[in-house]
Amino acid sequence: MTITFRPYRRPDDFETIGHFITGLYQPGNADGNWFQPAWEYMHSHPYLDESALEHIGVWEENEAIVGVATYESRLGEAFFQLKVGYAQLKPAMLDHAEAHLSAANAEGTRSLHIFINDFDLPFTALAQARGYHRLPDEDRGMLRYAIPEPFPPIHLPEGFRLQSLQEDNDLSKVDRVLWRGFNHPGQPPAGGEADRRKMQSVPRFRKDLNIVAVAPGGQFAAYAGLWFDPTNRLAYVEPVATDPDYRRLGLARAAVQEGIRRCAAEGADSAYVGNDLPVYRSIGFTPIYTTCCWEKTW
Repeated sequence: MTITFRPYRRPDDFETIGHFITGLYQPGNADGNWFQPAWEYMHSHPYLDESALEHIGVWEENEAIVGVATYESRLGEAFFQLKVGYAQLKPAMLDHAEAHLSAANAEGTRSLHIFINDFDLPFTALAQARGYHRLPDEDRGMLRYAIPEPFPPIHLPEGFRLQSLQEDNDLSKVDRVLWRGFNHPGQPPAGGEADRRKMQSVPRFRKDLNIVAVAPGGQFAAYAGLWFDPTNRLAYVEPVATDPDYRRLGLARAAVQEGIRRCAAEGADSAYVGNDLPVYRSIGFTPIYTTCCWEKTW
């Protein structure tokens, strides 16, 4: 069989690659690839450099996708989505990443961060042989939560309540909790509502699965975005944020739980999050692997 390469073609490839990633999933995320919601969330994020999308590489066999090398937000990073049985493509995918996904630096060098799962020892050895060194502070944990039946009770401090964006989609409130929740200084700048509108523009974004904890005064105090993959019966958590004025009250935990509970009601039996913060451990998420960051400058 002949394997061919081509660049990413938007908009057609957006759905095609989404279906490809959906089909890669093995129970417990044993395949180690992205989840389809991660691909969708990438395209909705305000920080995505859309001008570089054609740098994403696509490998096909008989016109069926078998591998994708992509960045997440901007050039200088690379993630690899690969069908089982095609590990021989990894050197070529790394070649492509170095040539087309790396970033130019002011001092005239180029650099690239590549992300490799800790259980992928051959790919790790390839990266080391190519001169990459690990950046442990940039590693990403992948955690899984086996959704229990019955679902445990959700607790909130007195005066707070949970609701979804289906009930109140005030974009200024959404922008404020996400801006402050991700530790940006001061109040959000003007125009942030457009960024939040973009985040809600992708096909599988669901207002009823995006949960906010509402403070007694009506402000959104915490936010939890949930995505549901009905094909693989999984929930995916992204993004989660709590306004600094309301931290350590269990609000983010309650919002995440409510989102997972809603996904479970539609058939999800597992939830995943690509972050190892204590809030997820407190819910019952457990680590399944670490996606290690490796850097090279040349």
